[in-house]
Amino acid sequence: MSKRRIKKIAIIGSGIMGSGIACHFANIGVDVLLLDIVPRELNDKEKAKGLTLEDKEVRNRLVNDSLTESLKSKPSPIYDKAFASRIKTGNMEDDIAKVKDVDWIMEVVVERLDIKQQVFEKLEKYRTPGTLITSNTSGIPIHFMSEGRSEDFQKHFCGTHFFNPARYLELFEIIPGPKTDQEVLDFLNEYGEKFLGKTSVIAKDTPAFIGNRIGIFSIMSLFHAVKDMDMTVEEVDKLTGPVIGRPKSATFRTVDVVGLDTLVHVANGIYENCPKDERHELFKLPGFIDTMMEKKWLGSKTGQGFYKKIRKDDGSSEILTLDLETLDYRDSKRAKFGTLEQTKTIDKVEDRFEVLVNGKDKAGDFYRKTFAALFAYVSHRIPEITDELYKIDDAMRAGFGWEHGPFQIWDAIGVEKGLKMIKDEGHEVDSWVAGMLESGSDSFYSVKDGNSYFYDIPSKKQEKIPGQDSFIILDNIRKTKEVFKNSGVVIEDLGDGILNIEFQSKMNTIGGDVLAGVNKGIELAEKDFAGLVVGNQAKNFSVGANIGMIFMMAAEQEYDELNAAIKYFQDTMMRMRYSSIPTVAAPQGMSLGGGCELSMHADKVVAAAETYMGLVEFGVGVIPGGGGSKEMTVRAQDTFRTGDVELNTLQEYFLTIGMAKVSTSAYEAFDLGLLQKGKDIVVVNKHRQLAVAKQQAKLMADIGYTQPVKRTDIKVLGKQALGMFLVGTDSMEDSNYISEHDKKIANKLAYVMAGGDLSEPTLVSEQYLLDLEREAFLSLCTERKTLERIQHMLKTGKPLRN
Repeated sequence: MSKRRIKKIAIIGSGIMGSGIACHFANIGVDVLLLDIVPRELNDKEKAKGLTLEDKEVRNRLVNDSLTESLKSKPSPIYDKAFASRIKTGNMEDDIAKVKDVDWIMEVVVERLDIKQQVFEKLEKYRTPGTLITSNTSGIPIHFMSEGRSEDFQKHFCGTHFFNPARYLELFEIIPGPKTDQEVLDFLNEYGEKFLGKTSVIAKDTPAFIGNRIGIFSIMSLFHAVKDMDMTVEEVDKLTGPVIGRPKSATFRTVDVVGLDTLVHVANGIYENCPKDERHELFKLPGFIDTMMEKKWLGSKTGQGFYKKIRKDDGSSEILTLDLETLDYRDSKRAKFGTLEQTKTIDKVEDRFEVLVNGKDKAGDFYRKTFAALFAYVSHRIPEITDELYKIDDAMRAGFGWEHGPFQIWDAIGVEKGLKMIKDEGHEVDSWVAGMLESGSDSFYSVKDGNSYFYDIPSKKQEKIPGQDSFIILDNIRKTKEVFKNSGVVIEDLGDGILNIEFQSKMNTIGGDVLAGVNKGIELAEKDFAGLVVGNQAKNFSVGANIGMIFMMAAEQEYDELNAAIKYFQDTMMRMRYSSIPTVAAPQGMSLGGGCELSMHADKVVAAAETYMGLVEFGVGVIPGGGGSKEMTVRAQDTFRTGDVELNTLQEYFLTIGMAKVSTSAYEAFDLGLLQKGKDIVVVNKHRQLAVAKQQAKLMADIGYTQPVKRTDIKVLGKQALGMFLVGTDSMEDSNYISEHDKKIANKLAYVMAGGDLSEPTLVSEQYLLDLEREAFLSLCTERKTLERIQHMLKTGKPLRN
């Protein structure tokens, strides 16, 4: 069988979804042809320019406007603005013949079967046999779409459903048609995981597939519960957000972002096409939703939905909330529940579920009612929408941002307890659940030898979840592979001679316990192992140093202790750099301050594509003090080339720190000098990241790793650079661009990055720069305004400009 390669894809339809998918293919290095229809009439701007309907600018207006709009949206659909050049635009009349040269054609036009069928008829005239052809539909049955098409078309055709926004939501549903070749499904399944960085789920051709069938049920169930239990919008959003591992936008705010019309469209589709669904009536829209649809209160796109942002007379803005009884907007009310107070000390979300369903207040009633309905519903969807229960959980985690899928939540509560809840709420489960308990399995999942298993209904046994061989799941190996543990880290043996240091502190901040753990990991690896990875599978790699500890020492004026603490941080970073074994950092999510510094001192970084990296210390009134200021100086001089204006290069690195720039992706971190081209690598699928990091550490060890020699050859520019920086900060203060304290911090950084006020360019050691950096950091910690900044950040989580 010939190996398929996707070098070029044609995307038909450039709406929000089509443009978003085009950007994500461009993200992974694929050439994209994005096509849309030709406008029927000129707009005012075109008339004023004297254009006609035959002009290319007019004919490609729809596609070009859509793509431009998409690229401007926040959060950005593209990893790096330069990647947009991989997308070529065109229209369905002049450019359709170009689809003959692509490896995959994807249709993303309006959700109407007749229009989709017309598009496929046109495409078939130009499609080269053997080319993949798929539809990104969120619910139209796949078997209707390929009717009347050729045998070759039908063999290579299926549904490939991305969730919006395509870059950020991980679910990639693959829905076979009646004649889809198995080879096509296997290819797309692997391609989704490996290249697109998705969780691929092969679904059955049932209305709304897996993610939307369960997700929309869950939302509709809440809509009805709100009325039955007389709850407010704020109360539901409080109960269905981060406390249960769901996004901050919870329920109603999420509906506002997605658009109420989108939700109603899918709910109506399920109501019309699933008459035998035992909860059929639940998909009927409650009265308040009908009214909102009539009034076009669709959410963010129409300026109001369940929430409405208004401008007050003084220019400030305020968010009002919809009262579901009166359907008037009112001031927001804070929601408070005793049950939630009991979970405040429980860090792990899965440990909270038991407490939540035992609640004696309205919150407890709410959780028992909604979880019971959800558990019963998902039990009946097997084998209707999928044969394997883990696919339902995968779809909800990857498509709706839930930390745990329904069966995982049920396991956390206990299967027997869940069954009692379901019975108490007047629901029934499918018979296979009783069969599972009779067969001796008392949970839907289990872990054995570091692998996850699920209860397989036909065989009545726990079977291994496929595809895990390319992943390392720390939750599965932590207990059995632990080598060392303290309050800040767990060190695990990943096998093949590679150790992993996993941070376990709050928000993965780096304090004394974490630094002790990093030193211990290096010591253990140097003694008995071949290499070391620093990585975790939390939401964020690390938000930086423990600023609470720094604040306490500075406020108490314990400057000797503070100096020792900073030196300990610096020495640990240098130990990462100069150990006798290869070190690999695996950052993902927020990798700020100290987290960024640690990554910069590893031999190699294997970053997840969604890594937001930056040296953000200016926000708390200091400069990077864990080797970051030194490292940016070293990297600037390492990029000096003969004939360069060295001052300009140094200035770029200075501004990265001075403006507290944070990359919006790992690829942007290369542009900022925080990652290094030719050395560090990016992994699009974050679930594969640790396995790749381990592989890279092993590779360096296998080819013969040599301990690096400490550097003494760093060229600093002295007074020449310092003078330029000081003139710059003066003029920025004069034009009110920075405050007096900003200038003080910037001047301290300038002194470090210039290498002091040396009279001429000089070669210095890393230690020389580290000493300057530590001195500058300490002196800033004696400033009242720095302490105000740190205190403000600790209280509000936001930087203070003072």
